[in-house]
Amino acid sequence: MKNKQDKPFLSYKLRAALVCYSIIIIPVALLGLFTYLPVFWAFQKSFFEFEIGGVSRFVGLSHYIEYFTTDPTTYVSLANMAFFTFFAVVVRLSLPLIVAKLIISINSERWRHFYRILFLAPIVVPGVATMLIWGGMIYSSQGLINEFLRLVGLGSLTHAWLANPGTALIAVAMVGFPFIGGFEVLIYYAGLSGIPESVNEAALLEGCVGIRKFFLIDIPMVLSQLKLILILTVIAGIQGFEGLIILTGGGPGYRTTVPGLMMYFNAFSFQRFGYACAVGVFLFALIFTLTIINFKFFKSAEELQATK
Repeated sequence: MKNKQDKPFLSYKLRAALVCYSIIIIPVALLGLFTYLPVFWAFQKSFFEFEIGGVSRFVGLSHYIEYFTTDPTTYVSLANMAFFTFFAVVVRLSLPLIVAKLIISINSERWRHFYRILFLAPIVVPGVATMLIWGGMIYSSQGLINEFLRLVGLGSLTHAWLANPGTALIAVAMVGFPFIGGFEVLIYYAGLSGIPESVNEAALLEGCVGIRKFFLIDIPMVLSQLKLILILTVIAGIQGFEGLIILTGGGPGYRTTVPGLMMYFNAFSFQRFGYACAVGVFLFALIFTLTIINFKFFKSAEELQATK
């Protein structure tokens, strides 16, 4: 009798499981087709010399050997990438967090809502438009910086900021100043809002307020958000090259060249798709390694509490 009663229940669970799997099978199939399959294809093609529509020729590890031994752009581009990534990590882990703390410290909910919208608004501006504004209206010969220098009597200091090898790298890094974009501010604001009121009250009773509370209470409580922003910033720093195409094209010389930009040029300008795949595989391995290190050594607030 027991088995007869269990049969309908088991069949119901089986039907429910089949429905769930049938719902997700299409998204999983599309993800595999348009995301994972190209990745595996790039891994395979990195060992071949080929052009689109041409015959593939197996070359083994020669692309990787060339990239690390004879390519003159490799180590310059890696150094530039490290500089851009480090600079972005420093500013995105600090300035947006300070702004989010200032917003959440406002007593009026209406004004907090106003400032959240104000700092979130830049997200709707396309990245290409931002680059064109900085390149054409701020860094150009008649741009904001040079016109300001002329206005204050320092016209001798004006020059082409993106074309000068001495200033091109830092000029590109400064695009987006003051680095308080809405995404990071919103993430940090959500983390600060999630701090239990009991924690804030306990800190107030203990006299832990102001800057002391910010470093001893607030920052440890938003480590999860810091970890997320760190991962996304590192990935974007290693992969990113779109802005450089618009601003400098990697020049002057190789002064602002990054590996992603050379991958793009090798694929679509030099028609060396196999070599471009090898560069892409290297970047994938680098991102994967840094992400694993981040997950292993950068503990979130929840993980720290679990270890106590």
